[in-house]
Amino acid sequence: MSQSVRLSAIMEVIEISSEEFSSYLNRITGHVITLPEEEISAAEEGDDLDDYPEWQRESILMASDFLKNKKDYLGLPTKDDLDEYRLMEKFSLPLEDTKTSEILYGAIKGRGAFRRFKDALHRLNLTAEWYAYREAPVRQVAIDWCELNEINWQD
Repeated sequence: MSQSVRLSAIMEVIEISSEEFSSYLNRITGHVITLPEEEISAAEEGDDLDDYPEWQRESILMASDFLKNKKDYLGLPTKDDLDEYRLMEKFSLPLEDTKTSEILYGAIKGRGAFRRFKDALHRLNLTAEWYAYREAPVRQVAIDWCELNEINWQD
């Protein structure tokens, strides 16, 4: 029987996800762990902890536990589970101010779309509105993941 997980913990993982680390839910304890790839590699190789600074040792020990008990862990959703480009489109198009809508929609065309979009949000003072808009889809990805994996969650 799994413990319940805080939905906000899963949402945070989605927000900060990157290729440099992986995040997992321990379905027994309900704890979320985030492991840098370097620490996972060190644990896989059985590296001597004395070769690492104190701050990194705890993470390597968590990675060792993860590797020994993989069946207890589930990989958490990431930004890849969001269709961020589509979210940017859906945010940009219905804006009442046509000029603002055109600026944002134009920013997401071509290479560097994410950076240009965020720069445009900042220039137009719409960053807070964007993150408020984006929160609901991130929350839904987290809820869908919990339901798919039969994980109890709490707000």
